[in-house]
Amino acid sequence: MPKLRGEAFWRETLRSAHYVVAPMVDQSELAWRLLSRRHGAQLCYTPMLHAQVFLRDANYRRENLYGEACPEDRPLIVQFCANDPEVFVQAALLAQDYCDAIDLNLGCPQMIAKRGHYGAFLQEEWDLLQRMILLANEKLSVPITCKIRVFPDIDKTVKYAQMLEKAGCQLLTVHGRTKEQKGPLAGVASWEHIQAVRKAVNIPVFANGNIQCLSDVEECIRKTGVHGVMSAEGNLHNPALFEGRNPLVWEMAEEYLEIVRKYPCPLSYVRAHLFKLWHHTLQVYQQLREELAKVKTLEGIVDVNRELKMRCQEEIANQKEGEKPKEGLPFFHWICQPYIRPGPKERCRENGDSGTEKGVRGKRALEEEEDGNSELLSKNKQKKKLRNPNKSFDPSLKPKYAKCDQCGNPKGTKCVFNMCRGCCKKRAFKEVADCPGHGLLFKTKYEKSLSWQHSQRGIQTPEICQRGDAEVGETAVLKEAGDS
Repeated sequence: MPKLRGEAFWRETLRSAHYVVAPMVDQSELAWRLLSRRHGAQLCYTPMLHAQVFLRDANYRRENLYGEACPEDRPLIVQFCANDPEVFVQAALLAQDYCDAIDLNLGCPQMIAKRGHYGAFLQEEWDLLQRMILLANEKLSVPITCKIRVFPDIDKTVKYAQMLEKAGCQLLTVHGRTKEQKGPLAGVASWEHIQAVRKAVNIPVFANGNIQCLSDVEECIRKTGVHGVMSAEGNLHNPALFEGRNPLVWEMAEEYLEIVRKYPCPLSYVRAHLFKLWHHTLQVYQQLREELAKVKTLEGIVDVNRELKMRCQEEIANQKEGEKPKEGLPFFHWICQPYIRPGPKERCRENGDSGTEKGVRGKRALEEEEDGNSELLSKNKQKKKLRNPNKSFDPSLKPKYAKCDQCGNPKGTKCVFNMCRGCCKKRAFKEVADCPGHGLLFKTKYEKSLSWQHSQRGIQTPEICQRGDAEVGETAVLKEAGDS
């Protein structure tokens, strides 16, 4: 059967999907996808998978795709990050039988993507992207799609999209923000960019950005003319977004936890989802926020969820007639609703800081505080402080490690060569020497081997034979020690 392309692929394979759940690292796992599908989502993506790791690690494949086969979880698109055409295609070939399309991530703006050289940090390398998509389009039995971020300039964004289409991309998701727009600097996504791309290409286009409720979806489709709309943050705070409902938080949480019992996932994923669902309520019940952060089992998370539900029900029972939501929320905190990410100035006010000379005091400035005041530490460091009250973040108190003479890594304190273990092993092997500090006994094993060989002979042998046997024994011992 020939591979479907463009509009035919969207219409027949993806069943004309309008409501799409975004690929989210550690957050769009099978259990969450199933919950979202029950409440209006028509198409889901897997979390972003690393192509190189997927190719070499069977456990990674099983944990992220092979062990999650579920008839309800279709249509499904598997997303990869990659920067090598051969690696990308070989990984995609291993995944194509478990999905309806393969997506190339060209939109991740995080620092890990910059270090790994993938995601949005490939958007200037058009020759490389053409080769990746051309090869994938040629080798795969399923269509290749792309998720991109925009350039500040609309014309360049349009040319970028047209280049991807010409290379063989069959569906394009456009996140209407640049790679610099992230975290507190995210700002508003540009639907103008998305509309321009939609008019310029002949393949289906999904829009991403500014989606908090169903009316946003409808408005985005009307203004941009896209085929579908993708949601990430909006979906995490309200998995019933595509139904146009704002259900009670505990209803969604309980349903999700029941799905997790059937389709288990790492506890960190579950905890992160409940932090999103209960976000507004956890601002009220800070103690339960701490309990949710520290709980170690699924049953423990269920207990915290039950306690949050009871607290909210008590609050509802004691509610006065005509009482309105606090903190400027559209609904009471126990109802699923959007979370509007604060900008830099709002974050400064939240942290009780009047700002720097430029009016913005970033997260990094907070992390560099050295006085140990937990109010001035980042959230991650506050959690570490909670687990270990004696922990200090003062750089001057950190232990200083002597460096390896060879590579600069910390050296072994008892190493006879003043090296790290890796460098020590190479030198000890080369010189047939021992290093008790690292537990490397090349010389000892060699001498024991010679002694054993002599004891086995029992008779005097010519000197030339002894020397020949010793050389064979030396090679075997050194090989054995090197393998260890």
